[in-house]
Amino acid sequence: MNIQIGRGKAARRAYGIDEIALVPGQRTLDPSLADTSWEIGGVKREIPIIASAMDGVVDVRMAVLLSQMGALGVLNLEGIQTRYEDPNPILDKIASVDKHEFVPLMQQLYAEPIKPELIERRVQEIKSQGGIAAVSATPAGAARFGETVAKAGADLFFVQATVVSTAHLSPEAISPLDLAEFCQRMPIPVILGNCVTYEVTLNLMKAGAAGILVGIGPGAACTSRGVLGVGVPQATAVADCAAARDEFYQETGTYVPIIADGGLVTGGDICKCIACGADAVMIGSPFARAAEAPGRGYHWGMATPSPVLPRGTRIRVGTTGTLQEILKGPAKLDDGTHNFLGALQTSMGTLGAKDIREMQQVEVIVAPSLLTEGKVYQKAQQLGMGK
Repeated sequence: MNIQIGRGKAARRAYGIDEIALVPGQRTLDPSLADTSWEIGGVKREIPIIASAMDGVVDVRMAVLLSQMGALGVLNLEGIQTRYEDPNPILDKIASVDKHEFVPLMQQLYAEPIKPELIERRVQEIKSQGGIAAVSATPAGAARFGETVAKAGADLFFVQATVVSTAHLSPEAISPLDLAEFCQRMPIPVILGNCVTYEVTLNLMKAGAAGILVGIGPGAACTSRGVLGVGVPQATAVADCAAARDEFYQETGTYVPIIADGGLVTGGDICKCIACGADAVMIGSPFARAAEAPGRGYHWGMATPSPVLPRGTRIRVGTTGTLQEILKGPAKLDDGTHNFLGALQTSMGTLGAKDIREMQQVEVIVAPSLLTEGKVYQKAQQLGMGK
């Protein structure tokens, strides 16, 4: 239903994850029977959770650990890991400055050129330890380093920008990356994003994407919505893009997974995104809180170091537990930020969903009071959901 903003402008109502709730059906099942597995680009995973390609979240060690635990981590090929032989002193410096020095420091550190030999080395370091080498670059970075990534033997290539489309207009002197040609020429699966609409999702799938990232601006460290005024709340964005996935599958017989990227902090957020139609989620700040994360208790956006228009910031997330506790438990916190797999399995059991496809079909209602109803004491005492 359209809402009249003014005489010359109508708008469609969109919903965020905090505004919806999931409704139990007529059956329940034991959480141990819930199958949370999914597949992307021929790579099958037990847990439908991906760690974001952010320098404070994923390094070689994290990518390997996540692979071992049944999840996936994506390494940023345009970050600290591929600019510096030893990233550790750089990460120490990023964690040590105050908030006023942060952006200029980031712009200085990220001015160091990306080294193709370090791209190859990081991919090989992940693979030599038995990890899945999933890597990420912007469209411009993909054009420059695509051959290097393929030569290194990466398993999955995420091509990410704040907004990506197959109809990009550039100045005459610049040749934009042809996404369809790139997907066809690359010997490994290419995942494209980010987008938030039905039409763009469909076009990206037609271009040959092996997966689609959905989300513009909801991330904890992202400021794109404030800087650019651009974005669609995640519940609506995921549902719209999932509809395009289903349409594409009916037309072609090819199933292209949808990944909700950004704005997800708790197990409940993950469950609701999948119920809206996502096949998996990509999260950053929850993993930045792991003891093994490279960010030293900090998390920052991918567009933070922009020399012209920074669209991210550094937030202190602290360290709340090990990666094992955050991903698979046992939980040491009561606010939904530990044991994401257990939360998903328990939610699926409560809703009677045997697998991800059934979870995508559960009833969703608009419920803006879901997180506040009856929580007066938690809020007053800053416990549980009141933190």
